Amino acid sequence: MAIAAKKVQEYKTKAIAGIKEILQGGEGASQDFIFTEYRGLNVAQITELRKQLRAKDAVYKVVKNNFARIAFYELATPDVSSYLVGPTAIVVVQKDSNEVAKILFGFSKEAPALAVKGGLISGGIYDAKQVEAFSKLPGRLELLSMLMSVINGPARNLAAALNDVPSRLVRTVKAVADKKAEAS
Repeated sequence: MAIAAKKVQEYKTKAIAGIKEILQGGEGASQDFIFTEYRGLNVAQITELRKQLRAKDAVYKVVKNNFARIAFYELATPDVSSYLVGPTAIVVVQKDSNEVAKILFGFSKEAPALAVKGGLISGGIYDAKQVEAFSKLPGRLELLSMLMSVINGPARNLAAALNDVPSRLVRTVKAVADKKAEAS
């Protein structure tokens, strides 16, 4: 937990309020957070990473650890202070955190300086290995397409079976007609 001073300077309260605003996002928005270490990334790499994350409705924000600790504490989230050590950037995820985690680990292969520290996903605290395992799971859209395929399977098989009966009849009639034509 961050140490609370008796007299807080105005710029610090504004900075904490700004971080809280970013962390809260839209009203009723369910958000996940992935904590990364960015030491060693250059400006071009961070810009490219932000561009990729923006495509998935995620924000990559470099934060001051003590301010972020206070903001998370005031938002009554689980304690994530162990991830707020050293140079830290937080990925604020609006929609599909699985896809964002895939982007982060894919980007870390290109730029090994990016390191995922952990995450706060669906209210649970994940360490780096758990976030990596989470990134390897199929995403929401992939799961929906698998479900639709399973749901459509029996209907497709029924349609094929019903279509097969008349086509067999046509092939049988054609074979009989060919045999009669051959005999005459």
